Amino acid sequence: MGGDFGPRITVPSTLDILRKYPLLHVVLLGDALQIQHEIDAAGLVDTDRVVVQHCPQSVSMDEKPTSALRNKRDSSMWHALRLVAEGKAKACVSAGNTGALMAMSLFQLRTLPGISRPAICTKVPTASGYTYLLDLGANLECSAEQLYQFGLMASLAASAIDGNRSPTVGLLNIGVEEIKGRQEILDAAELFKADYEITYTGFVEGDALFEGVADIVVCDGFSGNVALKTSEGVAKMIQGLLTQALSQTLLAKLGAWLARPALRKLQNRVDPDHYNGASLLGLCGVVVKSHGGASLSGFSRAVAVAVSEAQRDLPSLIQERLPQKNNQPEVSDEE
Repeated sequence: MGGDFGPRITVPSTLDILRKYPLLHVVLLGDALQIQHEIDAAGLVDTDRVVVQHCPQSVSMDEKPTSALRNKRDSSMWHALRLVAEGKAKACVSAGNTGALMAMSLFQLRTLPGISRPAICTKVPTASGYTYLLDLGANLECSAEQLYQFGLMASLAASAIDGNRSPTVGLLNIGVEEIKGRQEILDAAELFKADYEITYTGFVEGDALFEGVADIVVCDGFSGNVALKTSEGVAKMIQGLLTQALSQTLLAKLGAWLARPALRKLQNRVDPDHYNGASLLGLCGVVVKSHGGASLSGFSRAVAVAVSEAQRDLPSLIQERLPQKNNQPEVSDEE
């Protein structure tokens, strides 16, 4: 029940999802009084499918992950993950501290066999649809093997979720030439090339990321987080400039009124809330991170992502193929 706005966003958003999924049951963890107040205010929900669990502690957005892991084991984040670890819940959704969520998830759920680190993955809009981008901040520095694992997991996830049997995978880099980039990126490229079950398309530059040149784009967490936040900032700037331009004159207002359907469609395509809900791929359980400042519709989207992954049992689908990949290709010193 964290995030920038707490229960007044997370509770009504979750209740809205309950209306769309009649078989779904949820546990709302946090300050029980605040949660119940929001439930009463929302109304029109089957309370038999909602359990409120009081948690006296909370994790602040600026708290260090190590501190949260040691000292916040009576928080809503900790207990939500505990429910998943014990098999009492199929998924956890949090809008709270990303670092703390990752640390607690690793401690309680562990990673799938053959995976050294989980990665944060989400969809970003492109000219042709959307692209999965990972990692988005869980691992600021990554080895070649970890980048390869990220691409493998995302490829399996895209196959399971989208029905895309051969999703294309690219590596975010400072150029498309094979000689450019840090050594770990060059080595990761060789790992992808050696795996004939992955459709590797090569390096992807930042300006091509939103052209949809690959179904999946892999990068370290530092680069991915900067790319994601930059794209969100540009989208908001364009929306603001467009609104300003279309309200300055009577003629502009008339044009805006006539173009409302097209503008609404465009806004939905680039609205970050429409793509909210980042998966922590590689864990032995479904964990979805919502943007801390997500709106009602944005948090609802994150819950919907968790429902979709839980219904498919995404961690098990990924794990089914991982044993075949444990002896992953190695980069030769001669290459």
